[in-house]
Amino acid sequence: MASVRNISVAVGILIILILFGWIFTAPYLSNQGLGRTPGLIIGGTLTDAPADFTIHNDHQGPLKFKLEGFPSMVNYLSWVALEDGIITATRPDGGYWGERVKAGGNKAWLRLGDNTYKMQAEQITGAQHLELMGQWAAKSGRTLDEALYEGSEPLREWEVFFWTPEQ
Repeated sequence: MASVRNISVAVGILIILILFGWIFTAPYLSNQGLGRTPGLIIGGTLTDAPADFTIHNDHQGPLKFKLEGFPSMVNYLSWVALEDGIITATRPDGGYWGERVKAGGNKAWLRLGDNTYKMQAEQITGAQHLELMGQWAAKSGRTLDEALYEGSEPLREWEVFFWTPEQ
């Protein structure tokens, strides 16, 4: 009986070590495309939002973001900075974070470099959707009629979200 208990304790400790290893080594980029749920800890220094977000346009690579609430996973987003906020986009596939934002869970932390900002998102529709998506597409080196990768929708069909400092 003592050996069964020892094995149970050892397995429990191993599971905890694996879980903590995953939490503290993530977020990470996946081998193909952008990973959707890489970790729990966003990191960075919580910073007041700048007066002009375009100061970040020299930053290469995706931003990290983490929605408020449970579960709060860190995700990667491609983005473009405008003076008053950040443009992001996602496939119109009913993905988890896009649906949460549309349902009102629109508050999050966005991390660019070492700075983490408290932001809120609004889905952009109508004519402004194509205008903002055009800027996002240009940063990714594509047109609105191109797909980001084989099997995805043309960029004009993607959902656009605009992030501004939380009020």
